[in-house]
Amino acid sequence: MFLGIDVGTQSVKALLYDADRRRVIDVRSAPLQLIAAPDGTRAQLAAWWLTALGQCLANFTRADKASIQAIGVSGQQHGFVPLANDGEVLAPVKLWCDTSTVAECAQITDRFGGQERCISEVGNAILPGYTAPKILWLKNNLPDAYAKLTTILLPHDYINFYLTGERAMEYGDASGTAMLDIRQRRWHEGMLAAVDPDRDLSTALPSLVSANASMGHLHAKAASALGLPVGIPVASGGGDNMMSAIGTGNVSPGRMTVSLGTSGTVFASADKPIIDPQGAVAAFCSSTGDWLPLLCTMNCTVSTELTRRLFTMSVSELEQRVASTSAGSNGVMTVPFFNGERTPNLPNAKGCILGLDETNYCPDNMLRSAMESAVYGLRAGLDTLRQLGCHIDTMRLTGGGAGSQVWCQMVSDVFDLPVSVQVSDEGAALGAALQALWMFQHLQGEDTPLQVLLDEHLTLDPIRACMPNEHSVQGYRRLYGQYLHQVETIKTLYT
Repeated sequence: MFLGIDVGTQSVKALLYDADRRRVIDVRSAPLQLIAAPDGTRAQLAAWWLTALGQCLANFTRADKASIQAIGVSGQQHGFVPLANDGEVLAPVKLWCDTSTVAECAQITDRFGGQERCISEVGNAILPGYTAPKILWLKNNLPDAYAKLTTILLPHDYINFYLTGERAMEYGDASGTAMLDIRQRRWHEGMLAAVDPDRDLSTALPSLVSANASMGHLHAKAASALGLPVGIPVASGGGDNMMSAIGTGNVSPGRMTVSLGTSGTVFASADKPIIDPQGAVAAFCSSTGDWLPLLCTMNCTVSTELTRRLFTMSVSELEQRVASTSAGSNGVMTVPFFNGERTPNLPNAKGCILGLDETNYCPDNMLRSAMESAVYGLRAGLDTLRQLGCHIDTMRLTGGGAGSQVWCQMVSDVFDLPVSVQVSDEGAALGAALQALWMFQHLQGEDTPLQVLLDEHLTLDPIRACMPNEHSVQGYRRLYGQYLHQVETIKTLYT
């Protein structure tokens, strides 16, 4: 049995995977709160993650927990967990969706020599979502906490630390700090100096470990708290997108995953670094030893959930209303920048609903438009990846939206690609469990290639498979062009 843990934005999930029977046997979830402020602050307390994890595992049977052979951890990317020498978390964890660090982004970029040089040397621009500006923010705003900082961790690293006592990081998640040279897979000294010229930050960065390595072993204190066997190995883990790539079988060139979660992501597998001179695509390492070019939007299910709650509808009612409304939402178009936006980089942007008149001003059109706009933003990611030389012929969906047949068909039509979905919707948690299996086999002396292992253990859901509808494809091609035009127009309001 293998345990996959996913520390998301809205919840913590724990998944049990039976490798012998090749199926998920149990999934548990516990909700998380969010600290939000008008300045763009989005944060959580690390202690909430541990409480939620304990709640999840308390629902597994004693026998199932006793049979766990290894653990893998997935976590929301980019968040900054500042750790003191004694393991104390020094401040609330600023998350990937925090946009309060715009000033710090400018400071770091200027010190380094401009955005073009950042992208050229590190692979990524300095954006509010990344970890680097969060470190400078702590220095600028909480100097007493910063003075005690001894270790910089990401969310999944912190869970690994809780489980093993080890302070380490793997290359995939590390590349999302914007401080890792993604070509050379090492910390960029010049970027570290740009973040803080007064301190050698390399002393606060943990060691880097390979994708199939063991992070350490479950120590007695965590084992007792969670009801798990002492000493079981913990895999390196990774960011949620990196683990979703594993959980959807996206570890070979030609494959693409679209994640319909709180944020929306499009990412492809690559055997070489893919760097976007414009900075729209994040140049990340994968958690498999390769690279994972990725485009992220800040608002995906955010858009649909806000609209659904506005009209006090259930999820099933939303689906019914959207399914019964024609493509294009009868002229209503949403630009869903409710949390600001990363792609395009507009951290101060606001959501807009356009095209309303007395004939189309109704809940059904606004609901469908919220869903369509989230997909349009992701389609821009596909276009950019192709422009950068990524050949893509296979698409997998994951995330909460992948459970909706309406979403699946809409993605297929807007992208003009066949869509497949795993039987398990928990791409990140499943990916973490499968990485743990891969690591465990490696420790046992087995060197099965990861793609072979995944092909053996992943099962597609034939019910949710979709083919593009030619009529809808043609209509959405026109509507997508209109959406891009609206975004370009709105940019001028927030730049």
